[in-house]
Amino acid sequence: MRDGDSLSIDLPGAVADVLDTLRRDGGEAVLVGGCVRDVVRGEVPADWDIATSWPPEAVAGRFPGSTWENAFGTVTVIHPGGEAGIEVTTYRVEAGYRDRRRPDIVRWGSSVREDLARRDFTINAMAWLPDDGSAAAGRLVDPFGGAADLEAGLLRAVGNPDERFNEDALRLVRGVRLASRFDLRLDPPTEESIRRHAPDAAGLSAERVRDELLRILAGAAPPSRAFALMEQLGLLAVLLPELAALRGVPQSKPLGGDALDHSLRAADALPATDPVLRLAGLLHDLGKATTLANGHFLQHEEAGERLAGEVMLRLRAPRAELTRVGRLVLHHMFTYSPDWTDAAVRRFVRRVGADLLPDLFALRAADDLASGVHDPAVGGWGELRRRTAAVIAGDPLEAKHLAVTGDDLVAELGIGPGPVIGRLLAALLEEVLEDPTLNSRDRLLALARSMASG
Repeated sequence: MRDGDSLSIDLPGAVADVLDTLRRDGGEAVLVGGCVRDVVRGEVPADWDIATSWPPEAVAGRFPGSTWENAFGTVTVIHPGGEAGIEVTTYRVEAGYRDRRRPDIVRWGSSVREDLARRDFTINAMAWLPDDGSAAAGRLVDPFGGAADLEAGLLRAVGNPDERFNEDALRLVRGVRLASRFDLRLDPPTEESIRRHAPDAAGLSAERVRDELLRILAGAAPPSRAFALMEQLGLLAVLLPELAALRGVPQSKPLGGDALDHSLRAADALPATDPVLRLAGLLHDLGKATTLANGHFLQHEEAGERLAGEVMLRLRAPRAELTRVGRLVLHHMFTYSPDWTDAAVRRFVRRVGADLLPDLFALRAADDLASGVHDPAVGGWGELRRRTAAVIAGDPLEAKHLAVTGDDLVAELGIGPGPVIGRLLAALLEEVLEDPTLNSRDRLLALARSMASG
C-alpha cells in the first residue's frame, strides 16, 4: 500500500459522525496516527484520533459539551452515542523545543501533510482521508512511506532522526516500545541517532518514563525484547542503571545466562494484564549486583528491596505500587518444607501478608520458570499455596481476628489505654497463631491476666 491508495475502513458510528460533521462547510477531517497504522496492519484500533483543518474553537462550537483545555489544539468530543471521548486535533506546525518536550511555537497548519511532518516515526505519520459522500471509503495519506516501512518490518524516524529526538527525548524510549511491540528492526540512521541521544533520556520527567515503561510491560510482546533493545542502544544504563548492573553477574541456574537474562525472563513469565507485577519480576534480583560473595548472594532480597525502592521513588511511582514491589522483592526468596507445622504456615502468612500471597506465588512461579526449576509435586511451594489458602479461610491471623479487643483488656484488667495494651494484644496473637483453639474470650482474658501479672 502506498500514498494515495484506496483504503476502506469499517468506522464506528460515532467516529463517522464526527468526521462528517467536521467535513461540512468546506472543512477537512482525517483519521491520523496510531489508528491508521493499526488499520494498515489489519487490526481494529483501540482508539480513533481525528485531525482537522478547523481551528479548535470551531471544532468545540460544532460539538456541545466538548472540552478544550490545552494549547495544542486538541478538543475532546463527547459523542451522544459514543462510550468515550474522541480526540480531534487541529492541523499544526511546531517549532523550537527548548525543554525537549513541548514546542515553543505552535501554529495551526493548513494541510494534513504539513501536520504529519511533525510526527515521530513514519508508521505513526499516516492519515486516512474519507471520500466525499462516504463514511467508509477513502484513501491513504502517507507522504513518508509508513505503510511500506510496516511491510518491510522497519521503524524509521520522520525526516532527520536527530531533529525528531531533539524535539522530544521520550521518542527514544517510544521507538524501543514500538519496535518491540510490532517486531520491527530499526532503520540504521534512526538506530544510530538513538545511540547518540541515549544520554538525553536522563532529562526526561520521571512520570513520562514510568508511563512508557509500564506500556512496555503491559504489551503483548515479551518485555524482554524491549529491555534487551534498550540495553543495546545505551538507554537501559541511563533509565534503569540498577537493572543494567545485572549484566555479567553469574547465575547458577539450569537455564543459561546471567542475572539480567534471568530477570528479563521472569518479567516475560508474568501476565501482561498486571504490568506492576511484571515490574516486580524485572526488579526482583537487583540485589544480586551488590551481594555476590563466594558464589552466593547473601541477603540479596534485602538489598534488592532497597534498590527497587530507589527505582520506584525515582520513577515517582504511587505509594501503593512502591510498597507492593518492595514487599515482593523482600519476600521472593521464601523457603518451605513439608514438615512445617500449621502454626509455621500461619506465621508465614502473618509475616508476608495474606494480601501479597497471590502476587508472591505468581512471582515465584515466574522466578522458577526463568531459572529452569520445576516445583516438586510434593513439598513444594504449590503445597504451601494450598496450605496458606486453608489457613486464610479459617484461622485467626491478625489482632482484629482475636476474640477480645483492646477495650476488653482495659475493662477487664484495669489497665489504662496505651502501649501495654498493644503489647498484650500482640502476645495474645502469638499464642493464637500457635494454637487457634485459644481464641475465645474467656481463655484470652485468662491469658492476658497471667501475662499482666507476670
